[in-house]
Amino acid sequence: MTWRAWWRQREFPVGVVGSILVALGAFGVADVPRLNTVAADAGLEWLTYGHGKTLAAVTFWTGVAILVVCWVRIGRLVADPDSPVSVRAMQAAVLAWAAPLTMTVPIYSRDVYAYLAQAEVFRAGFNPYADGPVHQPGPMLDSMAQVWAATTAPYGPTFMWLGRGVAALADGNVILGVQLMRAVLIPGLLLSLWAIPSLARHFGASGQQGLWLALLNPMILIHLVAGAHVELLMMGVLVTGVTLAVSGRHAWGLALLGLAATIKITAAVAVPFVFWIWLSHLRRDGRPVGRGRVVAVFAATAAIPLAVFGAITAVSGLGLGWLTGLGWAGRIINWLSVPTLVGHLITWIAAPWHAWNLQAVLVYTRGAGAAALAVILVFLWIRFRQNERRAMAGMTLSMLAVLLLEPSTLPWYYTWVLCLAVAFTLPGRVRAVVVLASTVLLIVFQPDDSIVLYKPLELLLAFGLGILAAVSLLHPDPLKLRSLTARP
Repeated sequence: MTWRAWWRQREFPVGVVGSILVALGAFGVADVPRLNTVAADAGLEWLTYGHGKTLAAVTFWTGVAILVVCWVRIGRLVADPDSPVSVRAMQAAVLAWAAPLTMTVPIYSRDVYAYLAQAEVFRAGFNPYADGPVHQPGPMLDSMAQVWAATTAPYGPTFMWLGRGVAALADGNVILGVQLMRAVLIPGLLLSLWAIPSLARHFGASGQQGLWLALLNPMILIHLVAGAHVELLMMGVLVTGVTLAVSGRHAWGLALLGLAATIKITAAVAVPFVFWIWLSHLRRDGRPVGRGRVVAVFAATAAIPLAVFGAITAVSGLGLGWLTGLGWAGRIINWLSVPTLVGHLITWIAAPWHAWNLQAVLVYTRGAGAAALAVILVFLWIRFRQNERRAMAGMTLSMLAVLLLEPSTLPWYYTWVLCLAVAFTLPGRVRAVVVLASTVLLIVFQPDDSIVLYKPLELLLAFGLGILAAVSLLHPDPLKLRSLTARP
């Protein structure tokens, strides 16, 4: 597809318009820095209240709707084996849709302010794994969600290092800090643009569909690029490491997976499956796979990422304090994770007879979820060992298990699964479920960091629109609107 043809495929340029509307509307409805006078000094404070806020909301949600419609229509195009849409056209679309989102305020979450506040703690000489942002007052602390002000960082040493550099350059300027943090995370998007189609082609899947699923997805773009989440960087390093491993560069792939784990530990789930992939390649190449070689491959699979992880941890001087930070995720309560959903159901069913405190019930349901997750991960590792494709499937299912069974789940966590699922040609119904979930997650999580997961009317609207989008992927014009405009 030529550049002119890209523009003639109207979904691509119209999607850019949608992205611009999202970026503009966000200034009135999203997570602007607190105690900051830039908007007032520029004469734009009217966007944050009254009719100005209403106009911003209309602009924002119009942009979201345009992005979803264009995404669904492109999904139908790339599902056609004879589609004229090329991988390069999809890559260009991802970059074009993402570009406006890099220049707006954080959307859907204040996590980027928390990153900056934790980095300020590190910059000031404290240990962010032992001391919360409250130890270093300033504009970053003021702008973050205050529920995390006293908590420690759950992120790996590589990300904390990068954050300290951002904090030093921003020097207390929260707006500059947000933009610099985005600059640190965007390489993850660029790595994914290369790795996702490469991983898909290796397994005989469509690179175009992979990019559509995991990157052009408006939920991913808005949450990760505009929201500026660490998952964007972690996803890029993770999928690049897996791509190198399946292409036969096992040591480099494992090294990158070790690096990904120093950004966010979830990436380590992929490491054990590289063992089966490596052995599968040895058998494919006709090499003898005796006990000695199996032991050597197993040792290398464990040692390489551990060496990378250990070296970065040692040089940073921060130790393993991020393990403590992981426990703070329990403060997040929503029914998107199975253990929390079960806890809600138990308290709801028991309500007529006994008023159980949800927090007390979650101790048991989340404990059961953790135990079930451990068993499932071991089962999947043993069960999916036969060949490279099976190992890749086991890796993807393991990430899905973590997503569903950890104490709390947030929309940007879905990147863990989607960036690996591109290796397979997913049935239409599965892709429709992704459309449904993505659309719902763009609505129930509001741009100002509030959620409507527990508001029945809003939730019903979100699922109604999500179902409409999902059906539209499989059946164009499900509402039969064309028949209303057709001439008799």
